[in-house]
Amino acid sequence: MKHINRLFPAAAALLTLLSMTACGASSDAVQESAAEPAKTSAASEETAAFHPASLPSIMLTSENLHDGVWDSEISNTKQGANRSPQLAWQPVEGASCYAVYMVDTTVNYWLHWKSLNITETSLAAGSIPDTEYIGPYPPSGTHDYEIRVFALKEPAKEEQSRFDNQNSGFEQMTAALDQTENGSGNVLAYGTLTGSYTRT
Repeated sequence: MKHINRLFPAAAALLTLLSMTACGASSDAVQESAAEPAKTSAASEETAAFHPASLPSIMLTSENLHDGVWDSEISNTKQGANRSPQLAWQPVEGASCYAVYMVDTTVNYWLHWKSLNITETSLAAGSIPDTEYIGPYPPSGTHDYEIRVFALKEPAKEEQSRFDNQNSGFEQMTAALDQTENGSGNVLAYGTLTGSYTRT
């Protein structure tokens, strides 16, 4: 009986040790297998991500922007003429065309200008048709209007942004410009120009 009593504590200790080792191995295996999909997912998200700010910069200029304020003539108000602003930039090597947008960043990316396949790099004031441009018309107060120009290798396909409407997820919508049938990399360079307009 004494021998048996001495064996039980030793056996119990051995079983406890085996149990802990097995649990540790099992836990590590679970953590590793759980981590793998996360790594894969992160890698695929990184591949799919589009960051225009990291691209070469396009310097935009406009004769209708003065000290950070847009001229009234580009607005769609009683004070304005609803004429698209004059806009110019240097040609980008390798670009066949340009996509041009103007969004009101104050109210959820309301889209005032959407021209997907511009081939010129100097646009005269009023040169954009009213099917692609409608001037700022804030209900009240001061709003910020940002022009964005994307230099494209190939002409852009229609994406989901809605002209003369708010566009939640606008960044994801314009990311479609970077995609072609051969994959990503269609956007060569990117530029912005921001000014405010106040409804009086």
